[in-house]
Amino acid sequence: MMARSLLLSLGIHTTLKGFHYLLYALHLCMQNEDYLLLVYKWLCKDVAIHFNTTQSNVEHCIRTAIAHCWFKGNRKLLIQIAGYNIEKPPSNGEFIDILYSFLKSQEEKG
Repeated sequence: MMARSLLLSLGIHTTLKGFHYLLYALHLCMQNEDYLLLVYKWLCKDVAIHFNTTQSNVEHCIRTAIAHCWFKGNRKLLIQIAGYNIEKPPSNGEFIDILYSFLKSQEEKG
């Protein structure tokens, strides 16, 4: 499953800025997993530069997208792909890590 279809399956719509920020963030992580170590310092910063916005705006919009997934989207799918029970909306870093790990495992399956 590609990142775009994964986000859509989670109920995160293209009308949310966070959708586009997450899509680009996942693209960066797939190229260099070191981004996962410093989500706020490097990843959000590089996403902000790419979209010509602020780092705090990127973080806010991603949190909004996560909340949308959690409260209105497909929470069951998120928990399923995480592989462990999630009892509250995940942080930006945790959410990106869950999606990255799932996409990486799909990529390795071929």
